[in-house]
Amino acid sequence: MRHKAYVPGVALLAALVVGCSADGGDDANGADGKPGGPVVSPAPPGRYLTLPAPCRAVPRPLLKDLLPGAAELPGDQQEKVFRGSAAVTYDTDRKVGCSWKADAPSATRSLAIDFERVVSYDPAVSDDDRADAVYGKKKDAAGLSSPSAPQADVATATGAPADGGGGEEKGGAADPSPSTSTGDASDGAPASGGPEDALPSRVLDNLGDAAFLQDLPKGPGSTAQNHTVSVVFRTSNVVVTVRYAEQPALITQRPDGRELQEKAQALARKLAETLSE
Repeated sequence: MRHKAYVPGVALLAALVVGCSADGGDDANGADGKPGGPVVSPAPPGRYLTLPAPCRAVPRPLLKDLLPGAAELPGDQQEKVFRGSAAVTYDTDRKVGCSWKADAPSATRSLAIDFERVVSYDPAVSDDDRADAVYGKKKDAAGLSSPSAPQADVATATGAPADGGGGEEKGGAADPSPSTSTGDASDGAPASGGPEDALPSRVLDNLGDAAFLQDLPKGPGSTAQNHTVSVVFRTSNVVVTVRYAEQPALITQRPDGRELQEKAQALARKLAETLSE
């Protein structure tokens, strides 16, 4: 009887020792006790954790150049124009913006900038990839992502010979007239032609990780000679939009589309440099 009572006790003690050893091994090695389970590496976060103060993002000398009418205002009114108006937002860590407007005898110039910091809550999708999707939607809305859309014939738009091989074309001669063509011209404006003969909407090079320009002259049948240029670019997980517009005082006047494009691009590049600092 004693022998029979002793054996179960030894077996029970051995089982307890084995169990404790197994638990201690898991703790020491950091294992989860589920061999063969998938190991998920979270996607890397974006570079930017905060956004700049939008109404202080544009240097004063640049604002004076973009809003020439402000220089003609009295000191207190001039200061109010340059101070700008912050956009209403409920999460300044994610989206901020500012706008300015100045009236001059010849025309009214307006400027607006927006910063959007994109965060992915999917561990399998990086912040940069999510921001690229946000940028892609804006590009689609501008009509620049359709593979069937014609490219801008930069050579024709700049007055260069069309057969010189300087511009890229797809499927034969390109039509420079649509404002939503997808040319790859990066900067610059036509070297000849009237002031309204700006290059059409297009993808831009050497600006952030991806960028495009949307040129929006007055709509068909409109008596107002307003002209708006938007530059949108992405750098890491931040998407920036610059909108620059001119409304002449007289309907007989036409805005200088080339100047608007050049200044909007110059501001966008300055903002990209500031973000990278």
